Amino acid sequence: MASDIRQTVDAVWRMEAAKIVATLTRVVGDVGMAEDLAADALVDALTQWPSSGVPRNPGAWLTTVAKRKAIDHWRRQDTLGTRYTELARDLEAHLDEPAWDPDHIDDDVLRLIFVATHPALSRESQIALTLRVVAGLTTEEIARAFLTSKATVGQRIARAKKTLAEARVPFEVPPREQYPQRLSSVLSVIYLIYNEGYSASAGQRWIRDELCREALRLGRILAALVPDEPEPHGLVAMMELQASRFAARTDSDGRPILLEDQDRTKWDHAQIGRGVTSLRRAAAAIDRRGTGWGPYALQAALAECHATAPSTAETDWHRIVTIYDALLQITPSPVVELNRAVAVAMDSGPRAALDIVDTLTGLEDSYLLPSVRGELLARLGRTAEAATEFERAATLTDNEREREVLAAKALGMRQR
Repeated sequence: MASDIRQTVDAVWRMEAAKIVATLTRVVGDVGMAEDLAADALVDALTQWPSSGVPRNPGAWLTTVAKRKAIDHWRRQDTLGTRYTELARDLEAHLDEPAWDPDHIDDDVLRLIFVATHPALSRESQIALTLRVVAGLTTEEIARAFLTSKATVGQRIARAKKTLAEARVPFEVPPREQYPQRLSSVLSVIYLIYNEGYSASAGQRWIRDELCREALRLGRILAALVPDEPEPHGLVAMMELQASRFAARTDSDGRPILLEDQDRTKWDHAQIGRGVTSLRRAAAAIDRRGTGWGPYALQAALAECHATAPSTAETDWHRIVTIYDALLQITPSPVVELNRAVAVAMDSGPRAALDIVDTLTGLEDSYLLPSVRGELLARLGRTAEAATEFERAATLTDNEREREVLAAKALGMRQR
């Protein structure tokens, strides 16, 4: 029973954490305090739900308990009267629905992202804090995303909370003139939230679809907020196109299915259409500005190549390699180079791709490099070497589903 309640609480937190922390931040005006209050409410849930049962709306229950704890805190600090006055003023201000304002987005989660990406913070701190409070990622998961240590990430998050509290950053979407200095960071964190959902870095699930849905929702809101900016449309397009394959990406037991083995009839073609439309909006905005394509629009173009191809064999791999070349010019990274090598393998053969992979650096502690190398060696008939690579990749991933697939591949190579 206790383990079932723990699993329920964990599931509720994964789905509701961002909304709970965002709502509490609006109430208390402090990201760090909001997260602490939410964590205290979780402890209450673990102790009370086993006897009282899980409430009908667990997210609302946690939020209400956390608000009560905030009131208790203010009472102890002798500031309750002041806070009540502020809350009453805020409530009165929202009694009448204002006329629609394109510069105003009434979404607490998006406001929280803008708060966490305040220019008072370094870019690394902005992203780490948002992944923690919005995506609900652990410091270990964030450290893996940054390819750095847990201690470093923990220090960044702690300093970021302190900086925001001391600066008394308002809980709001900033004025339009401040968008340029914030937009890049906001896009980055939405992208990283989506990526963690698309291919979970740890745990028993390969896809955390609740994170993908939330990232896509936020991306759509952001694109509506800045309709003349191409990159939000590009990011939405990429997320739509990739999410269209979710029904085909895992089997009935949750094990990953590679792109070339997916049943394309299960792809969501309505979602593909929405993605293509968003990509066209990004392209139109790029044309109006007379600028080059940004990283999100380029990644959307890659996703479109896959989503609209009838099969793996009929995919335009040469175009994909060309798009990766453009992406490397503006966002060079070993992961992009590795993905390009996979495309080269499909376009020019595994030997050419292996030559590229063997020169890559910066992915020594990632399962991605030996996983791709294993695939290329297998295609070249070097099964013993491929097995070794798959075995190494399996030891480097923290995702149980990914580990199962890699271990099975290694075994298959050994048995040939």
